[in-house]
Amino acid sequence: MFTGIVETVGTVTRLDQHDESASGGGGASLTISDCAEILDDAHLGDSISINGTCLTVTEFSKDEFKVGVSPETLRLTNLGSLKEGSGVNLERAVSATTRMGGHFVQGHVDTIASILETRPDGNAITFRLQPRDKSVLRYIVKKGYVTLDGASLTITNVNDEEGWWEVMLIAYTQEKVVMAKKKQGEDVNVEVDMVGKYVEKSVAAYFEGSAWEGGFMMEKMVQRMVDERLEVKQ
Repeated sequence: MFTGIVETVGTVTRLDQHDESASGGGGASLTISDCAEILDDAHLGDSISINGTCLTVTEFSKDEFKVGVSPETLRLTNLGSLKEGSGVNLERAVSATTRMGGHFVQGHVDTIASILETRPDGNAITFRLQPRDKSVLRYIVKKGYVTLDGASLTITNVNDEEGWWEVMLIAYTQEKVVMAKKKQGEDVNVEVDMVGKYVEKSVAAYFEGSAWEGGFMMEKMVQRMVDERLEVKQ
């Protein structure tokens, strides 16, 4: 579990693609450096969010660490497009003393979104994004949360018909995340707010558990609202 508050930006110093015919079965290994501040309490097997993707530390030293990336992760995230020298957002998993400055983030990328445009607004920058998987738009609400490359951001505008949403990076955030340097056409990892998923599933299960019962309960809810409205008018 993470908060979406990026701790530091690391640098990809090595990217090794694994041969699919080898014992590794494809995938890749990433070596990330320039991140000593998040490795002072590191252990093998720890979870670290890399551009919003939860990965497991397999090796580490004072200033760098290594993770394995599965073929599935390479297909579903933008990690496959990283190169040596690329910057990546990093965050350690939450601890009992972590401040919840962002929101609950799992590190499970739902889809990739492309940057449609960027617009300056004073010292801030507005990004308009369009997801590869349009179904995630039902979880995108104005003033709600979304995780982009591991950073918790507030949604400032949504257009469901055209299939995009916008976020704004203030000057401080621009200095702390990799997205600030991205341009039109580049991709970001997207994780929608998991609270919306749980609410959707709970409501669906409640009404789909029994078609008759669901309809009956809905009828009662509507009738109660009508009765309350009539009482107010009287």
